[in-house]
Amino acid sequence: MDATILLHWAEFAVRWLHVITAIAWIGSSFYFIALDLGLNRNIPGPADGEEWQVHGGGFYHIQKYMVAPSQMPEHLTWFKWESYWTWISGAALLILLYWVGAELYLIDWTVMELAPWQAILISALSLTLGWVAYDLLCKSRLGENPTLLMLILFAIIVAISWGYTQVFSGRAALLHVGALTATIMTANVAMIIIPNQKIVVADLKAGRTPDPKYGKIAKLRSTHNNYLTLPVIFLMLSNHYPLAFASEWNWLIASLVFLMGVTIRHFFNTMHARGGYRWWTWGATATIFAAIVWLSVLPLMRDDPVEEAALSPAQAAFAAHPDFTEVADIVYSRCSMCHAQEVFWPGIAVAPGGVMLDTDARIAVHAREIYLQAGVSHAMPPNNLSMIDDAERRALRDWYRSVTGGAL
Repeated sequence: MDATILLHWAEFAVRWLHVITAIAWIGSSFYFIALDLGLNRNIPGPADGEEWQVHGGGFYHIQKYMVAPSQMPEHLTWFKWESYWTWISGAALLILLYWVGAELYLIDWTVMELAPWQAILISALSLTLGWVAYDLLCKSRLGENPTLLMLILFAIIVAISWGYTQVFSGRAALLHVGALTATIMTANVAMIIIPNQKIVVADLKAGRTPDPKYGKIAKLRSTHNNYLTLPVIFLMLSNHYPLAFASEWNWLIASLVFLMGVTIRHFFNTMHARGGYRWWTWGATATIFAAIVWLSVLPLMRDDPVEEAALSPAQAAFAAHPDFTEVADIVYSRCSMCHAQEVFWPGIAVAPGGVMLDTDARIAVHAREIYLQAGVSHAMPPNNLSMIDDAERRALRDWYRSVTGGAL
C-alpha cells in the first residue's frame, strides 16, 4: 500500500460520486425541460399549464405557475445541489487526476514544456476566466439576441478548444473544454438562475409584483445549459477514447460535438413541445458524427514518423534507473504489440487508452500506469494474453517503488 494506490482509490471514489450526482442533475434537468415543453396550457384558472403523468404505480397531477399560486407553499423544493455536487466532485476529480498527476495526464512536453505548477495555474485560471468572459457576454447587449450570442459563443468554443491543445496533452485538452463548459453550467445555476428565483420568491412573499427580467435572464442561461449538457458528457467520456483525444484534429472534434448537442436537443425539445419530429436532425447528427470519425482516423492514413516523447525530470528518473533495461524488455515483449504507434494485435485499431509503450521514453512517461495496470493489478494484459508472470510483475513494482520511494 503506497501513495499511488491510495490516490488511485481516491480517484475511483470521487469518480463514482461524480457519476451519481451527474445522473441526478442531468436527469432532473431533462425531466423539467420535457415537462415544461409538454405542458397542457389550455386550462382554466391561474396555473400556466398542467400535466398528468403515471409512474411507479401512481398518478401525478403537476401544475406550473409563472409567478406563484395565491398562497406561497410552506415547503418549496429547490433543485440546485445536484448541480453543485456534480461540479464539486468534478473539480475534486480534476485535482486528483490532472493536478496531482500533472506530469502524467496534464502536461505533454512534446506540446509545451511546463512545470506542474505552471500547468495547474493555467488550468485553474482558464476555468475561472472562462466563466467571467461568458457571464460578461451574456450580460452585454448580445443577451438581447440569443441566436447571435450562441454563434459567437460557438466561435469562442472553437478557439478555446484549439488553444487548450496548444498547451496541454490531448487528453487533458478535451477534458478541460468539458470542465470549462461544466463550470459555466453550474455557475449559471449558482450565480444566476437560483439567485433570480429567490428574488422572485421574496417579492411574492412581500406582496410585490416580480420584475419579469429575472425570469428572462434565468431562461437564457437555462437554455444554454440545455444545449451544453450532451457535449459535456461526450467530452468527459473522451479521455477513455484515444481516437478522440489523441488525434491531431482533437480540437475540431471537440468543437463539432457542440453542434451535435444542438441537433440532438433540438429534436427532443421540439418533440416534447408537441411540435412534431424534426427528422432532419438525425441526418445532421449522423453527418457530424461521421465527420468526427473521419477526423479521428485521418492521421492513420499517413505514414508519419514516430515522435519521441519528451521527458520531464521526474519521468527521466524512471529511464535512468539501473533496472530500466529489464523493465523495458518486459514491456516490449508483453505490452507493445498493442500499445504502439502501429498496433499488431488483430481487432485493435489504435493503442488502448492512447498509451504507447514502443520506445524507452514512452515507457518512462507511462511508468505510473504500468505500475498500476500491470504491476499492482492484473488489468493488463487483458486476460494475461501475453503471459506476463508474477516475477515480471514484481520487477515492474520494484522499479516504480524504487524511483518514487512510495510517494506519488
